[in-house]
Amino acid sequence: MAEFEFKAERRERAGKGAARALRRAGRVPAVIYGDKKDPVSISLPYKETELQIQKGGFLSHILTIDVDGEKTRVIPRDYQLDVVRDFPMHVDFLRVSKSTKITVGVHVNFINEETSPGLKRGGALNIVRREVEVECPALEIPESITVDLAEADIGDSIHVSAVKLPAGVNPTITDRDFTIATIAAPAGYNDDADEGESEGEEESAE
Repeated sequence: MAEFEFKAERRERAGKGAARALRRAGRVPAVIYGDKKDPVSISLPYKETELQIQKGGFLSHILTIDVDGEKTRVIPRDYQLDVVRDFPMHVDFLRVSKSTKITVGVHVNFINEETSPGLKRGGALNIVRREVEVECPALEIPESITVDLAEADIGDSIHVSAVKLPAGVNPTITDRDFTIATIAAPAGYNDDADEGESEGEEESAE
């Protein structure tokens, strides 16, 4: 995915009064910090900032910020929304480099639902975690974590150990093999009855 680039302006004034003036002018106050450099106060265009937040995954994507021709690669670390009108009030950005490691939530993507034995038999996919928190290099954040349901049957649980993660990407939870999803039985499902039917069919065939 191509990196989005913000055209930002440097902020010379800080404080609540200056921030309110920026918002009235259609700008969002923000700050860039990290990488052993001094923080830089900036402002962003309101419409572009709101759009990027609403698209989803804002806190897990690398962006470029152009401040007076100086471009910096960053990742959003936090943002504040107005509690009433839900528009962006402030954004914090962390500078990133090849050596930067971060903790970030990565979306879980499920594939092969149409071939899952459990789902074909009427089972339901019960998603326990829609995203998994991982530690990884800031410049190598995976777009998603893929869970293959091709062989998942009723009663199965898919744990993080069954998911292949890219090199250098590790779950932050290390004390247990946590569950990402299960295949729940449909209402009225009776596994013993299914087995009895199968045995009866085998005896008839004999």
